[in-house]
Amino acid sequence: MKRVAFVCVHNSCRSQIAEALCKKYLSDVCECWSAGTEIKPRINKDAVRLMKQLHGIDMEKEQYPKLLADIPAVDIVITMGCGVQCPYIPGAERCDWGLDDPTGQGDEKFIEVIQQIEERLRALGEHLRKSGTEEENALK
Repeated sequence: MKRVAFVCVHNSCRSQIAEALCKKYLSDVCECWSAGTEIKPRINKDAVRLMKQLHGIDMEKEQYPKLLADIPAVDIVITMGCGVQCPYIPGAERCDWGLDDPTGQGDEKFIEVIQQIEERLRALGEHLRKSGTEEENALK
């Protein structure tokens, strides 16, 4: 099973949303964490509210802001598009999703970003499932 990290500067909004949705929809193909290069004291309240409303997920129940040093080694690093250089993580594939930060904007922007994360997670799930099948076939 692959290990995935969703990385953003403060680990308070987009990366937390990605972690929550990944755990809900892709737990059969990967383990995931979110982390930041810095952290805020809590997850963005609008993200928490909308994830409860749209997906029934209480991010504050099982998640909290974490630094990169607080998570295990991963195979895939997905950055959210923060416009900063994230630290190098050896051995990890890298991908940048280039998502706008909805912090301080209305619910419409948050919902748009949540939907973009869902779309990218569907593609990630397809990639991981295909890779897993290819690896299994190679072992036969």
